[in-house]
Parts: sequence; structure tokens; C-alpha cells
Amino acid sequence: MKKTIWYINKYFAPKTHSTPGGRDWNLLKEVHNLGYRVVVLASDSNSVWETELLDKSVVREEREGLDIVWLRTMKYGVAKSFKRILSWFHFEWNIFFLNKKNLPAPDVVVVSSLSLLTVLNGIYLKRRYGCKFVFEVRDIWPLTIIEENGFSKYNPFVFILSFIEKIGYEKADSIIGTMPNLKEHVESVSSTKTPVYCIPMGIPENSLVERQEDDDIFPGELFPENKLKIIYSGTIGITNALDVFFRAAEMLVDNDDILFFVLGDGPLKNEFQKKYSRLKNVIFLPRVSRCQVQSVLMRCDIVYFSTFPSKVWNYGQSLNKLIDYMLAGKPVLASYSGYPSMINEAEGGFFVPAGDGIALADKILELSKREREDLRKIGENGKKWLIDNRRYSKLARDFVAIMTI
Repeated sequence: MKKTIWYINKYFAPKTHSTPGGRDWNLLKEVHNLGYRVVVLASDSNSVWETELLDKSVVREEREGLDIVWLRTMKYGVAKSFKRILSWFHFEWNIFFLNKKNLPAPDVVVVSSLSLLTVLNGIYLKRRYGCKFVFEVRDIWPLTIIEENGFSKYNPFVFILSFIEKIGYEKADSIIGTMPNLKEHVESVSSTKTPVYCIPMGIPENSLVERQEDDDIFPGELFPENKLKIIYSGTIGITNALDVFFRAAEMLVDNDDILFFVLGDGPLKNEFQKKYSRLKNVIFLPRVSRCQVQSVLMRCDIVYFSTFPSKVWNYGQSLNKLIDYMLAGKPVLASYSGYPSMINEAEGGFFVPAGDGIALADKILELSKREREDLRKIGENGKKWLIDNRRYSKLARDFVAIMTI
């Protein structure tokens, strides 16, 4: 008989007409292909991924082998809002009172921490079904809101989240993190002996063959061959720490051989445009579909991301953005001072200290003097490493091995 895995994630991201699906979709598809029955409990309240609004409180569907139970949940428009917190509680309420009689009993319940409150339902379901409980850490809560949103560790809500995090670590049979050094954090907040594993972000098989033609996205003359083109792609918001990118561009404005591109949209885009559009070496590009991003990245020479100096990064990163970047076969330049991974393992790019605009400008200037063939080889290192180590077909085998331990 097939073993059944319940995967609970309020922000489950299935494949749509414009996106290839998130980590959870691609990982669970491969788990299903390995012979497991997968039941997903998810919400229609999702400000990040496209979801269809429900006209009933519960909608169950089968999609490419996955048994998905959608729960209608309170909606919110702004991520940093009280309504978002209420939506978390509403989702947990719906899971607890969901009629589960028609669902196959789980052998394993996996709870994803994108909504940390789901840990409580995970512990309850473990007791009800006598199954294993796996705690999957996608964001380290409440550390993230303490470090990056200025919450006090004495805030009542932070105190509640800290308690839930701790009992989640202690009651889980296994802990999975997308970040490589999560064990250090777990040991810092709990005395649990629960084993900690890393199942990072990966690449779906279809991303290796599908490409969107780029001829109609942006004109070719926007990307001159004789200039070093460095690009940031993604959300333009507070947590993306892009001030340092623009400071470096400002320092190098008189260098006619370097161009800075910003591809995407976000709450700070208008502010940055007002402040930096005057720079002749900075070009803002509109947001494109996820399927078109690779085509734009491949027209540039270096891809860039940045983080703030923060304890959150002491435990490593596994960013979707970095997967896209390395897949494009371009060298990655990162303003990042956390636990190093991926870029250094692949020899596919460079780190400079987070928040240091001078160090970033100096590194870009150095790279502008290198042969383009050298940069191409560094980018290819990253792409090869990614394909060899981060296919979801491989990560799924690692994932189910943890389920059976």
C-alpha cells in the first residue's frame, strides 16, 4: 500500500499559466513520482502566488497526481498587516475543523513554517493519527521579524511564536530546513535531539528545456555588447537591500563601460526611480513573467542580489532568486555576509560584505576589466553545479529518505 504524506502549507504555490510552480509543487510532484500519495492542505489567501478564489469553504481537486484540499481563508492586501496574522489563525481553524473522514490517513504530516502557527496542527495530527511529524523551516520565525522588522523579542506576539517554534522543534520527528546551517539555530533555541536536515530550493526538470523567446521583450540595443551589464531581478522592497546596489552605480556613474539594470516591481520602485533615474548608467525594466526572466538574465554579464547584515543569514540561504541566476549561467555577485553556500560551492560567483557600497563598486570595477570568456566560465560553473546537485528529482529522494528514518 502507498504511504501517504500530508503537506500543510498556507502558501502552497502550484504551477500556473505564468509560473512554473514553487518549491513545494515541484518537490511534491517528484515525491508522487516516487510512489507516494501526497495530500496538500492549502489556502486560497495568498498574496505571493496566483490562486483561484473559492466560492465554497473547501474545494478538493486532483492536479497532476497531487490531492489538493483548498481552504477558503480571510484575505489581506498588505503583507505586513494585522489582517495577515488573522488570516493565519483562520487557516489553522479551518484545518482543525476540516472534515477529514474522506482523506487517506497520513503516515507523515509535513508542516511548512511559512505560517508558523501550523506547527500546532502538526502536533495535533501526529497524536490523532499516530503518524510522524516533520517540521519544515522555510523562514526562521520569529527571528526574521526581530532582525529585519524591528520587533522586540519581548513583544507578546514574538513570545508566542518563540514558544511555538520551540515546541515544534521538540515534538517533531525530523526537522527540514531550506537553509544549510539551520542546525546551529535549532540548538541555540532548544535542547531537542531531533535530527536536522537540509532540503534546499531546486530546479524542476522542465526549466532545463523551456525557454521564452526574448526578441519581443526588450530591444537588443538596450543591452550593448561592449559594456559590462549587471542586473538585479526580483521584488524591489525593503528586505531586498538594494540601496547598496544604487550607491555602487552612483560611484561608477562616470565609467561608460558599466550598466546597472533593475528588473521587476515592488513598493520601493517608484522611490528608487525618482532618486536614481538621473544616473545614465541605471536602467529600470518593468516586471516580466516568471517564464521570461531567464531570457532577460541571459542578455547580461553578471547577476546580483543583496541582503542586510542580519543574524538570519548566519544559518545560510536558499533563495529562489539564486536558482534563477545560476540557471542562467551567469556569475553571481552577492552583497552577503552570512553563512556561505551555493556560490562558493559551485565556484560560480563572488561575495562582498553586505551593506558595503564601496566594496561592491570596487568588485564590479575589477570584474569589468576581466575577459568576458572568464566570466562566462564562472557562470557555467554555477549552472553545472546547480544541475548536478539541485534537481527536484534528486531532492525528492533525499526528502522521502527522511520520511522513512
